[in-house]
Amino acid sequence: MLAHMTTLSVREQAVLLLRRGLRNVEVARRLGVPPGTVSWWKHEDLAKHGTLPGRKRSACLHCFGDELDRPAYAYLLGLYLGDGHILLPNKYRRTQSLQITCDDRWPGIADSVERAVRQVLPNNKPCRVRRAGCHDIKVYSNHLTCYFPQHGPGKKHERPIALEPWQQDIVDAHPWDFLRGLVHSDGCRITNWTTRTVGGVQKRYEYPRYFFTNTSTDIVRLFTATLDAVGVQWKSATRPTGTVNVSVARKESVALMDAHIGPKY
Repeated sequence: MLAHMTTLSVREQAVLLLRRGLRNVEVARRLGVPPGTVSWWKHEDLAKHGTLPGRKRSACLHCFGDELDRPAYAYLLGLYLGDGHILLPNKYRRTQSLQITCDDRWPGIADSVERAVRQVLPNNKPCRVRRAGCHDIKVYSNHLTCYFPQHGPGKKHERPIALEPWQQDIVDAHPWDFLRGLVHSDGCRITNWTTRTVGGVQKRYEYPRYFFTNTSTDIVRLFTATLDAVGVQWKSATRPTGTVNVSVARKESVALMDAHIGPKY
């Protein structure tokens, strides 16, 4: 053990002794360094492992093996792919941040988004940032890219988007939560109408349908593949701008969507 200690730097020796429970002053005396230096080394070691007194480390299923609320994650993943983005640390911010934009016309969606964030990241407190006509639900954690490896430079429709095997397993187990997140971000439920002449009288008929619109063909593919998995029939059309519009209008399929998703609120 002594031979091992001599191969370590003074700082590494100090950290090792501190982890064994020695007091700062005792470590400083043994190694001949100022107590304040030892105190700073201890602070940085605790911060690195998220164990500073009074602070909870960010949850992470990959780095720490934390439990994950899988239905909430499937929903949050859909929201992220639709209206979310991650900002990485730079000289102005020290921590990654996830931001999901929610239209003020549907306050219930914002509540649902915030609830999902709290369930997926129980040790991190989300906040709301007011913008014109909407609010951003934000949360800070340096493990966001662990949860959302789809993050990358540029816009989502300009780069490949594919789920990791562990993400696909969650979507397969909780497809409706994933679909609800996508619809709550980039979809809607509307009422269409048409007229028919019956017995010489023109009558108006109304029928509901769901739409999902996205420019990323990969995200659209994830949406339609999940619709297929739950037995929902759909049609798609590509606009001149390149945006893909997915429509669900068959009565049985709309009924399925209503049972699991419903209108925005």
